[in-house]
Amino acid sequence: MIKSRMKYQTATFITSAPDISRLPIDSGIEVAFAGRSNAGKSSALNALTDQKLARTSKTPGRTQLINTFELDEDKRLIDLPGYGFAKVPLEMKKKWQRALGEYLQKRKSLKGIVVLMDIRHPLKDLDMDLINWAVDSEIPVLALLTKADKLKQGKRKAEVLQVKKKLAELDADITVCAFSSLKGIGLKELAWKLDDWYLGPYKPEDEVETESESEQPDSE
Repeated sequence: MIKSRMKYQTATFITSAPDISRLPIDSGIEVAFAGRSNAGKSSALNALTDQKLARTSKTPGRTQLINTFELDEDKRLIDLPGYGFAKVPLEMKKKWQRALGEYLQKRKSLKGIVVLMDIRHPLKDLDMDLINWAVDSEIPVLALLTKADKLKQGKRKAEVLQVKKKLAELDADITVCAFSSLKGIGLKELAWKLDDWYLGPYKPEDEVETESESEQPDSE
């Protein structure tokens, strides 16, 4: 279990919405996961929450709605429709894109975006469109380079460095991290970044309950 300030394993599904009018009241804090349809969004969410929270599929593009998961009464995880790959009718693809754009432009509770990209093919045009939008809107970004287990360590580090250099040109609040839901690479970094967005920067006096503490028997 990840040692984080938020208890991500308690996340529960709330609703799937075709547009923002069907989402929960726009208050509190939301963190959105976005990426190309084959970037591994569902796998990342499932790894973070240590449960089968989001549906995974061998067919990219199955996430057609805005899926909402509640962490507590005013903190939510959002799984946005995948973009750029799904083999679906053009009109359906346009509908997804409208829902995605509407959410990003109008949702006031959005406080951070996790942009997931295959580490072997990062920073495609649609990825950069999303990142640039977030920068213009002063919303912090975590660029999560997924499927990092597919590369050897040296190549992985080189890819992360290259993406960092490219995104540093934007002079914005962007963090870059390699990630693998299969091997757990970058999982704690993901949780800690979300902790900061939900709870503010970590301070030494903040208590993080460890497994050993939680398993101690009551004294008699």
